[in-house]
Amino acid sequence: MMSKLYLVPTPIGNLKDITLRAIEVLNNVDFILAEDTRKSKKLLNHYSINTQLISFHQHNEHKKLQKIINELESGVIYALICDAGTPSISDPGFLLVRECIKNNIQAEALPGATAFVPALVGSGLSSEKFVFEGFLPLKKGRSKSLLRLAQETRTIILYESPHRILKTLDELMKTLGNDRQASVSRELTKIYEETKRGSLEEIYKYFSKKKIKGEFVIVISGKK
Repeated sequence: MMSKLYLVPTPIGNLKDITLRAIEVLNNVDFILAEDTRKSKKLLNHYSINTQLISFHQHNEHKKLQKIINELESGVIYALICDAGTPSISDPGFLLVRECIKNNIQAEALPGATAFVPALVGSGLSSEKFVFEGFLPLKKGRSKSLLRLAQETRTIILYESPHRILKTLDELMKTLGNDRQASVSRELTKIYEETKRGSLEEIYKYFSKKKIKGEFVIVISGKK
């Protein structure tokens, strides 16, 4: 292996969804940068990967960035993983990749799991053109983002947490209209995986009657 940073996707739920190449890379690098070392340890143990884990997340990445760059320049090989899915997609990674590029350090992204792709493909909505928005802003800029999305003609993809899903669906109804067609998936690839399709109002009513658990992907048809 040449000295470089590998960005390695990890399963979003089902541990079988890791690739053979990802296992090979994680076994052969010097260190693995992980968002939550406790969660990542379960995955590594499952595949008998003994590479040392180092904590790397949004609260410490600025502090650790230069040390990692220095070590990469000296020949240390790193892999970056997040708790679930692909690094840099609503997870840490962008800053480190940018610094690698600035310092002529090779950064190689492996293909693999990310939650919005199966949610989009299984939604029944157009996947020809789409826009991925990740999580909406919590406060500043939230209203502006919703108003902008109301005019979006491409299929819209959002991520949302269980404790905010009903609030977000309610705001989407008020801004995009109750009848806007959508698909909401939760617990993708896990035992209790579920997708509800229909109007925003139908989906809101459905989840308002349920005990809400798991991370959500919201897919919304674009403005006609």
